[in-house]
Amino acid sequence: MNERKLILALDVDSPEKARNFVNLLYPKVRVFKIGSQLFTGCGPKIIEFIHKKGGEVFLDLKFHDIPNTVANAVAQAARLKVKMLTLHISGGKEMLEAAVKAAKTIKHNHPLLIGVTVLTSQESGRDEVLRLARIGLECGLDGVVCSVQEVRFLRGELGKDFVIVTPGIRPKKTGVDDQKRIATASQAIAAGSDFLVVGRPILEAKDPVEALTGILNE
Repeated sequence: MNERKLILALDVDSPEKARNFVNLLYPKVRVFKIGSQLFTGCGPKIIEFIHKKGGEVFLDLKFHDIPNTVANAVAQAARLKVKMLTLHISGGKEMLEAAVKAAKTIKHNHPLLIGVTVLTSQESGRDEVLRLARIGLECGLDGVVCSVQEVRFLRGELGKDFVIVTPGIRPKKTGVDDQKRIATASQAIAAGSDFLVVGRPILEAKDPVEALTGILNE
């Protein structure tokens, strides 16, 4: 697998741990996901560290608020030069359109806007995932987050001109943790995912480099 397709989820509780993983795994990992846990703990400084290292950032804060608040948050994220960020499509068309407009006002640093359909910790039918994905793309989002079970289905219904990010990636013969809809890297790539998000299988491995290599080789 092309390493540029893999995103490491830095779901750790301190900036020291985050920096250690970046130092250890870059450049085999080029894109790092920063979620609410890490961002709350150390803010934009971790983004700056990753950029200085040469990596890129997927800011996964799942914005969901009134349109003006989300628009301002997206503009700030664009100024931080993140590669992509997430918004909850369930926030509604007005919120999504405001986010798209805000991102475009920051010249040369337009992040990919990725809509969250249904969290991988939740059960959901395909019709609901399709409904949300269609709303997001109609509002101008660049892509969606969905589990591997919906990837091929969405490609068939909506075409190929949008980005799909798939979390819940696990190596073969590992546990599911709190995610109900998981897949291996090879399954996700075969289904048509553009980016795969991996966290605990690497972060909690005795040898993170070996675990990463195993996933890349699938």
